[in-house]
Amino acid sequence: MKLQFCIPLLMVACTAFAQQQLPAPTPSPRPAPSLVAPAAPVAPDAVVLTIGAEKYTRAQFEELLAALADNGRPVPNAAAKRQVAQQFGQLMALAQEARKRKLDQTPAAKQMAAIQVDSVLAGALQRQVSDEVKPDDAALQAYYDAHKSQYEQVKASHILIRYKGSQVPVRPNEKDLTEEEALAKAQDVEKQLAGGGDFAAIAKANSDDTGTANNGGALPPFTRGQMVPEFEQAVFSQQVGKISDPVKTKYGYHIIKVEERTSKTFEEAKPEIEKQLKPQLVREAMDRIEKQVPVTLDDNYFGPAAPAPHPALPNPPPAH
Repeated sequence: MKLQFCIPLLMVACTAFAQQQLPAPTPSPRPAPSLVAPAAPVAPDAVVLTIGAEKYTRAQFEELLAALADNGRPVPNAAAKRQVAQQFGQLMALAQEARKRKLDQTPAAKQMAAIQVDSVLAGALQRQVSDEVKPDDAALQAYYDAHKSQYEQVKASHILIRYKGSQVPVRPNEKDLTEEEALAKAQDVEKQLAGGGDFAAIAKANSDDTGTANNGGALPPFTRGQMVPEFEQAVFSQQVGKISDPVKTKYGYHIIKVEERTSKTFEEAKPEIEKQLKPQLVREAMDRIEKQVPVTLDDNYFGPAAPAPHPALPNPPPAH
């Protein structure tokens, strides 16, 4: 059997073999690393794999590796290459026996082989469409203009005063404060800062966020969607340089200082927007291709199609 004819089935079969967790072959003894000779170059037409009477050259085997990589199954190193060869050998050994028994001539085998080939072709088409599709600058600019807030970034510091039930653990030798006690302590911290206290020093002494306390409460830069809603609302509306009132979240009470608020330019955000828009464009392109070939089902055989769900209706006005 020619290797190129095996590739569509092998891409399915190799995955199946891996999922079966077949026992790994017993490794042969290896010499010490310092004694291992570098691999000799192998000519493209040299036979590198023999399975029964079938022989496969380096060029043929590397065609298989390229096909696996194109289908999201890259072979990163020599050990993985050997494993693919072993799995291929196992697959072909079983396939050869199946052909001896003429199982390849059964209607079921022919049907499944055809479906697997069609599945590989459909995947190849989707990858080609994905390579071809690219949103134009007008679409990218429109998305950026409509979602500018997504590209805002904040640098901020905070002092956390936890209370009972917080996911943040109590610091050693510290009391587990009630919500009322935590709020009172946070208000006291706010007063110290308003009186000219050093934010970094007070954070080191008081913050229950031990991950940032030693850095003076400084948080890594973040964008929208990375913080809990109450914290996010405070930092994106707060004036730069101002100390916040205590902000309550599920972690405790936060005293926040916004150090800097910046926004990515369109050019800076462009690669990220392309990545966000591309899957939708690919789906739309694939839908257009599918609609070129009408598909009709016989309701007498399959039964009628399920009715489309009704759109949600607004709540009726309350009765008086």
